[in-house]
Amino acid sequence: MLSRIPAVTRCLSFAALCAVGPASALEFPLPPPGEDIIGQVQTITAKYEDTFADIGTKYDLGYLEMIAANPGVDAWLPGAGTQIVLPTRFILPPGPREGIVINLAEYRLYYYPKGRNVVYTFPLGIGREGWGSPVSTTKITAKTPRPTWTPPASVRAEHAADGDILPAVVPAGPDNPLGPFKFGLGLPGYLIHGSDKKFGIGMRTSHGCFRMYNNNVLEMADMVPVGTTVRIMSEPYKFGRSGGKVFLEAHAPLDDNGNPSIVDKHTAVINALLKRDDLSTNLRMNWDQVRDVVAAEDGMPVEIGEPGAAVAAQPQVILQ
Repeated sequence: MLSRIPAVTRCLSFAALCAVGPASALEFPLPPPGEDIIGQVQTITAKYEDTFADIGTKYDLGYLEMIAANPGVDAWLPGAGTQIVLPTRFILPPGPREGIVINLAEYRLYYYPKGRNVVYTFPLGIGREGWGSPVSTTKITAKTPRPTWTPPASVRAEHAADGDILPAVVPAGPDNPLGPFKFGLGLPGYLIHGSDKKFGIGMRTSHGCFRMYNNNVLEMADMVPVGTTVRIMSEPYKFGRSGGKVFLEAHAPLDDNGNPSIVDKHTAVINALLKRDDLSTNLRMNWDQVRDVVAAEDGMPVEIGEPGAAVAAQPQVILQ
């Protein structure tokens, strides 16, 4: 079986990483046409007081992607000396590399600044059950620093039912759920914004909006102009090419409203592959490896094949 973590993984102590730390968001050179993978997986050594929430905040990773990459590790008390995988290698989402692309299934946003050969990626909180984030194409319609929050009547009623009476307007400041900045979208009622809590990024916790770490949304505020296109998709299975090999990245599927979905995984994987005309017409696949990747749903790109003389007949592989 092929290794699930690439040989180029960097092994660093968490103390060393804290001393240096990333200067900004996850920023990568944009790969050339025909290449789809950015970044490298890292492995760090946890200290006693570390939690996944703290590590994720520092390294622009969401809570659920940390959980998926570290099965069996206690998220709240990993323990001193525990090796923690940072899933900082990504297959770029399918489609044009322009504007903002949000993939609900991986709780992540990608931004391709116009005229620059780089891509930024940020973790997101998305809509929870009953408040799913939509699959759509829209654009940035407004940019607002230090926003106030006017809770919709439905949200005020929900809070009131739990004994929490919200004011009609929440002023800007550290207790504002929108954080220090918000982007308006051409979808009524939906925003990209910061948060007054560091928990919930990379999870289904919002009322449909897209939550970001405050340092991330402020960085976006300096880069993203009004009018930028925003494509929102839900693609749990991403195929990509790198170094002449083909890779698959698998996440837990969500439906078109951002809610957990029970799907025929075999069909979903095949359909995702068929969308990639550059791959599906001439590919030799390791179907056992595909099954393992889909079963793991750990969000990390894994080599599953290479260009071949012809596409093998689709096997009757059961993906559970």
